[in-house]
Amino acid sequence: MRYLLVTCFFLMVRVVFAQEVTILDMDTKEPIINVAVYNLDRSKTALSDFDGRCDLSIFDRNERITFKHISYEIRKSTKAQLLRQRSRVYLMMKAEQLDEVVMSVSKWEQQKKDIPNKIATIDAREIAFVTPQTSADLLQSSGKVFVQKSQLGGGSPMIRGFATNRLVLSVDGVRMNNAIFRGGNLQNVISIDPFNIKNSEVIFGPGSVIYGSDAIGGVMNFYTKEPNFSNLDSLRVSGNANYRFASANTENTAHFDINFGKRKWAFLTSVSYNTFEDLTTGDHGPDSYLRTNLVVRRNAVDELIANSEPKKQIPTGYDQLNLLQKVAFKPNAIWRYDFGLHYSETSDYARYDRLIRPNAAGDGLRSAEWFYGPQKWLMANAQINKKGKGKFYDGVKLTTAYQHFEESRNDRDFQDLIRLTTRETVDALSTNIDFENKKIGNLRLYYGGEYIFNKVNSTGSQKNIETNAVDIAASRYPDGATWQTLAGYVNGEYKAKPNLTLMTGLRYSHVWIDAVFDKTFYPFPFDDANLNNGALTGSLGISWFPKADLQITWNGSTGFRAPNIDDVGKLFDSEPGSVVVPNPDLEPEYAYNLELGIRKNFNDRVVLEAATFYTYLVDALVRRDFLFDGQSEITYNGELSNVQAIQNAAKAYVYGFEFGLQAFITDHFSLHSNLTLTEGIEEEDDGTDSPGRHVAPTFGDLHLVWKNQRLKADLFLNYNGEIPFYDLANSERSKAYIYAADDNGNPYSPSWYTLNLRSQYAISNAFKATMNLENLTDQRYRTYSSGIAAPGRNFILGLSYQF
Repeated sequence: MRYLLVTCFFLMVRVVFAQEVTILDMDTKEPIINVAVYNLDRSKTALSDFDGRCDLSIFDRNERITFKHISYEIRKSTKAQLLRQRSRVYLMMKAEQLDEVVMSVSKWEQQKKDIPNKIATIDAREIAFVTPQTSADLLQSSGKVFVQKSQLGGGSPMIRGFATNRLVLSVDGVRMNNAIFRGGNLQNVISIDPFNIKNSEVIFGPGSVIYGSDAIGGVMNFYTKEPNFSNLDSLRVSGNANYRFASANTENTAHFDINFGKRKWAFLTSVSYNTFEDLTTGDHGPDSYLRTNLVVRRNAVDELIANSEPKKQIPTGYDQLNLLQKVAFKPNAIWRYDFGLHYSETSDYARYDRLIRPNAAGDGLRSAEWFYGPQKWLMANAQINKKGKGKFYDGVKLTTAYQHFEESRNDRDFQDLIRLTTRETVDALSTNIDFENKKIGNLRLYYGGEYIFNKVNSTGSQKNIETNAVDIAASRYPDGATWQTLAGYVNGEYKAKPNLTLMTGLRYSHVWIDAVFDKTFYPFPFDDANLNNGALTGSLGISWFPKADLQITWNGSTGFRAPNIDDVGKLFDSEPGSVVVPNPDLEPEYAYNLELGIRKNFNDRVVLEAATFYTYLVDALVRRDFLFDGQSEITYNGELSNVQAIQNAAKAYVYGFEFGLQAFITDHFSLHSNLTLTEGIEEEDDGTDSPGRHVAPTFGDLHLVWKNQRLKADLFLNYNGEIPFYDLANSERSKAYIYAADDNGNPYSPSWYTLNLRSQYAISNAFKATMNLENLTDQRYRTYSSGIAAPGRNFILGLSYQF
């Protein structure tokens, strides 16, 4: 009898659990809390719990059941149908549902509506739909960030007239900027695997209160996927497999990740591998963008030959490997421990814009070889997160990280036997402690401190490609140089009224540089550089809702950038006939920024956004003519070159306007558009004004989106305005070989547009396919300041499977 009762009990338990369903987000597979579940006359109701679970035992087997949540499309089904589908219910988020919580402004979760800064967010479902080739392409897909490329293995974002070392790049709360981030174009963003990104947030304008040096034009934060715990005692195994193909460069990308989760422990492992072949550009555009000739080496001699496929940009292909390992431990609701290991490595890849640079006579090419060695990035980071009622905080995060960067440059002139190589490594240590205090009435305080240490190792060599003899050559940077900073900050959010929020903050940063110069190859008129600089930055902003559907924001802020090792100690050829030399007498540059924004919501159907900004840069660090040991010209790599150096110029300023439109025409059809206009000026030595180098042309997009439960399609237009010759920066005018020629024979950047179609179809709840057709009209164009022409007509296929 006892065994019969036990058997009956387990059968009853099985029946109860068999009638339980789990409600999940269709894109992210995350559980959805507080989903209302009811029958036709609402006489029976249920609600999903924190884990998305809901008991359907009160409903009849064939009774029509409705699942409703304010942020998701309504789903209707019968219990019998749901139980046949592995007891899982997938809901699709509404098109008009906007992300309301962001982390980038304070490093803690805040309501987006309370923040005076402009912030662009790209979430997991948008990333899965866009299927970007690199993280640089992901930023560009937002329609709000301009991206420059000097080669296929590149992508240098420009935000509000600033780029490279005037923007901060952050991964999981760890600053990726290092001591050799340069003023020229950077490609470090491609080290971040787009398949591992959970969401990305871009702050427009200075962010120095939280992020310190370099945060002048904006901050780009990438938050990668986290390990998922199990809600049960049993082991939960889940994962993803992805494949991507693109025809324009014969891309083949494979990705796999797997998650093991228990109640207290979780492990996430991810692997991605990319192969890219040479990129083919379009049919319709300037002939100067074609690759008409190239250098090959035959019988130990460099030869200039005609390219039989001038639309193919040879060489541009490369390979890349990305690895990720994360471990999370959550012993209770108060403590959480996270450890992450990121690794990225490329193959050698050509710097294409240097390979198309003409020689001094204009009858051939200057370089036979110019390529970057493998770009490597390793980051090991650990974070301890505590929630609870501390004496001075409600939450505390301690984040520490070690990063290793490795890169090299290799170039050989046409018919020269000597290949010059410079190789750099940077070891970076960082520690951040961040507090959140929510206990002071309507005031929330965020405060903390930061310490960063960078050490740069740099070597130079020259190799005879016939004899393989290797000799020492000048390094790019002073070997063993160090850069370090110590800072403390406080940031406050005050809810003055239910419709009025004030935010303000202060930060003090101190920066030290220690570099010793090697005089073996050049008689530097100085022995070392020892910089010791401090900077105080602040911000004050308001977010005001005069009406429930109208938001007005205002923000005033300052930012700064302290000189780094690249500014102080670099030695390289910047452009034909010019060489940049070290300058140890530098001071920080300061930015003063004002911005005003407005957002109007018309019945949750149409949302209009507009912002205007003005940024004034004092003591701007720019490249100018310079005297080296009293000389305006020196011989560098066998060529008499004009001497330049990074210097504190008098001023620079940037201003612009940004517009956005979202229209939700029906439950299935929507329209989205962005437009950005920017102008910028730098003061020259003689007091005259010249256009800013990193000021992007007018750019924007227009998207027509249709979707239902299974299919999403996006027909969109991307467009860029023209930059005429008189608006080109002086440094760009000397690079006529990457620009088109106007009617007067002067270089300029033409306007262009592309028409594109993007689609995603859910074959099942686990299996999705994406198909994109980019540049349908096969335009041949270059984005401003880019050395490589963009892809021509491009077919992209993506397949994803979740388990």
